[in-house]
Amino acid sequence: MKVTQRLQLRYVWRYLLLVVDPRAGTLRWAWLERMRQTHLEPVLRRWALEGLVWDGAGSHRGKLLAPLPTPRVLLPPYAPELNPAERVFEELRRQVEGRVYPSIEDKQAAAETSLAALSAEPARVRRLCGWQWLTADLDALPRAG
Repeated sequence: MKVTQRLQLRYVWRYLLLVVDPRAGTLRWAWLERMRQTHLEPVLRRWALEGLVWDGAGSHRGKLLAPLPTPRVLLPPYAPELNPAERVFEELRRQVEGRVYPSIEDKQAAAETSLAALSAEPARVRRLCGWQWLTADLDALPRAG
């Protein structure tokens, strides 16, 4: 006798906005419901960063973010290997992915734990993404404000 069972697939996600300072080895992060300009803008305004490394994501190129006083280092298109946040995401995926979580909140809590542990090791963050060319570009940015 063939056994059948109903299966319900449901996709749930949250977006992680991650900022890495490769010079100091510090991390900042926020969880967003969407990765749109309207969600990014208030967080970036509140953080008042000295500079940003932007990749070519559509939400990074929008008109709403253009007036932010934060100077930017623009990366070439399709070059995630040059983005310091992507290096941290690789580390985060090693810790969090490949497991089944009872809820999105449980997975978010696991990610928070991993981010906090990495954040407590600034030297490790600098080794991951403190490339000389990037720190030089960040040091050369004009000061915001």
